[in-house]
Amino acid sequence: MKASAIIVAAGSGLRLGTKEPKAFIKLGGRTMLSYSLATLAQVADVDEIVITVPTGFEANARADATTSGVRVPVKITVGGVERQDSVRIALSLTSAESELVIVHDAARPLADADIFKRCLEAASRVGGAIAAVPVADTLKRVDADRAIVQTVARASLWQAQTPQAFRRELLVAAHARALEQKIVATDDADLVERSGARVEVVEASSRNLKITTPADLAMAEAIVASRA
Repeated sequence: MKASAIIVAAGSGLRLGTKEPKAFIKLGGRTMLSYSLATLAQVADVDEIVITVPTGFEANARADATTSGVRVPVKITVGGVERQDSVRIALSLTSAESELVIVHDAARPLADADIFKRCLEAASRVGGAIAAVPVADTLKRVDADRAIVQTVARASLWQAQTPQAFRRELLVAAHARALEQKIVATDDADLVERSGARVEVVEASSRNLKITTPADLAMAEAIVASRA
């Protein structure tokens, strides 16, 4: 099973209050991007990595790839305006020989190798798979005035994360269709689901948090410190 990995690292760090792009902010003395690269180095089925970065950060990404223990080819490209654009650009650079593509956000640096492996295995079996966790909190639907109009049953709800893995032909077709039909989605699973393909959830951990705010970064710092 040959797989290509895409790391989306083109996001800004505005909500973190930093001038540096998010993927290049330090966490435990290392860039967030370096964590995902080091983890992918432990996934034997990954034969290549494509990283999308902001303009001017190509050399930074190359340095991280060099020091993270990666032994497969690494391609680096400037990302697009939106995340979906970045994935589409990276996807065009993946090898046509890859059976699977696994997409991960550099803003989730604490994903472990096991969740990558389990997503790839499930995608190989059914077509698509995403890391996710069951929703733990009670959900409320509200109106424009923030008045509660409905309590949403959480029994069948899961919170999507990355990595997300798919058979390559499914993901390529999904992005091509989205571009043609001007479909905008917040994750790749949504695009693939629209084709009718099966996408399963693979239970992950709440520690695979997405770092968006200073509070998220502080929490990740605490997790990294506890592991050390």
